[in-house]
Amino acid sequence: MQYLVSVIADTTDLATPDEDAAIDVFNDRLQAEGHWVFAGGLGGPSTATVIDNRGAEALFTDGPFVESKEFLIGFWIIEAPDLDVALKLAAEGSKACNRKTEVRPFL
Repeated sequence: MQYLVSVIADTTDLATPDEDAAIDVFNDRLQAEGHWVFAGGLGGPSTATVIDNRGAEALFTDGPFVESKEFLIGFWIIEAPDLDVALKLAAEGSKACNRKTEVRPFL
């Protein structure tokens, strides 16, 4: 089963060199153990554009859709046999990047 592990930040500070190194080690481990599907970092909320095309024409708005102290700054998509394994991996990812994580299964 595949899971989305979201990385949640409360500042737009980039990862420190130590955090980058720990993330690289974690990514290598995910790949070596067959859990890796895809991962990526995201720009801060100020780089977001919200598109609403539910009306007559598309409306483009700068900035995040929701104002919040916390925001999505990166993610992993992992393969895990069950939620327990996904949660364990997400906890290790949280430690590596020094940020909170959230786990959701793909439907």
